[in-house]
Amino acid sequence: MPEHVHLLLSEPQRGTLADAIKSLKQGVSRRLIGEAEHFWQKRYYDFNVHDHDQFLEKLRYIHRNPVKRGLCESPEDWEWSSFRHYATGLEGRVEIESEWTARKRERAAGRLSPLVELSHSSQKRA
Repeated sequence: MPEHVHLLLSEPQRGTLADAIKSLKQGVSRRLIGEAEHFWQKRYYDFNVHDHDQFLEKLRYIHRNPVKRGLCESPEDWEWSSFRHYATGLEGRVEIESEWTARKRERAAGRLSPLVELSHSSQKRA
């Protein structure tokens, strides 16, 4: 979006969500405007997602927002979206943690995910 951003985040393992948002905003501001006074609004809107249905509802809203705003014709056309990754597994400009990226990261580190190790070891016993 030209004037706002949507993020669907998990709670940070350390600190608070407010601290994580503050750090994100400071990092982006420094890269984009240097030492200028303001880039972001002071307040952000948050919503606690309690179940998978709410997660999907919010994700659909985020993916459809550029279409609703007339910035593109379909969600896959907005390059600053995770839509293509969720739909195809292909990586785009927006990096997200998904089953595909987790497996890729674990392969690169030379280890398989526990699920893959479990299914692999159970095949050896059979």
